[in-house]
Amino acid sequence: MRALITGAAHGLGRALTQELLNNGHEVIAVDIDTDALDELAVSSRGACLVRMADMANPDSIERMLASISGKPLDLVILNAGISATGRFEDIPSSAYANLVAINLAAPIIMASSLVRGGHMAKKSKLVFISSLSHVTGYPGAAVYGATKDALAVYAKSIRKAFKKRGVGVLTVYPGPIRTDHAEKHAPKGAKASKRMLPEMLAKKILKAAKGKSKELYPGGAAETARLLGKIAPNLATRMMRRAIFDKLDGPQY
Repeated sequence: MRALITGAAHGLGRALTQELLNNGHEVIAVDIDTDALDELAVSSRGACLVRMADMANPDSIERMLASISGKPLDLVILNAGISATGRFEDIPSSAYANLVAINLAAPIIMASSLVRGGHMAKKSKLVFISSLSHVTGYPGAAVYGATKDALAVYAKSIRKAFKKRGVGVLTVYPGPIRTDHAEKHAPKGAKASKRMLPEMLAKKILKAAKGKSKELYPGGAAETARLLGKIAPNLATRMMRRAIFDKLDGPQY
């Protein structure tokens, strides 16, 4: 299998990359962190092909896609993402622009370019990493939540058209993950031990990608949050505010 993963150098992306490599698959790892990409290329002994791309820059994305050669891709996981947390008046508009560019515009550009350009194999799978915030309000990270919600709507909207091209679409709605990125944006006093390990989440995503699933809420906590958001959305948002917004210690972006 030939796979491409964005945001592959750290966190969930790194766990996905490593899991695929461990199972003998070819991986194209995409990230902006060139040092981490170089380390990944060396540690994989050439099994991992690396490509640098700035997900906030459409021209950089197009150059990266133009550099992909060889057989079509069987799996693409659009994982790269950033966040911005805090009171909205403390976060500059430039940070919001980056959120929209990286979390929403980049995966849309990549998905359409890959399918239109014939880079996807028949019976391949395209995976979008949304967020559990899709099922509830996210006080303190409203623009992050908005980008992930819009990404989920985009994935739902293109699913039928992409299926006609032989490309399946899976949307993943993870909750908090035990990564440095999550730690940076976590509220004061939050326990990292309650977050899902990226290695565990990677296994769940790859298992779902092999099947016919259209959506994945990984783990019991995510399923519970999904149900609560559906039957009691106002309560779910209030709980998010108490658990996150009320405990934030200044802006992070």
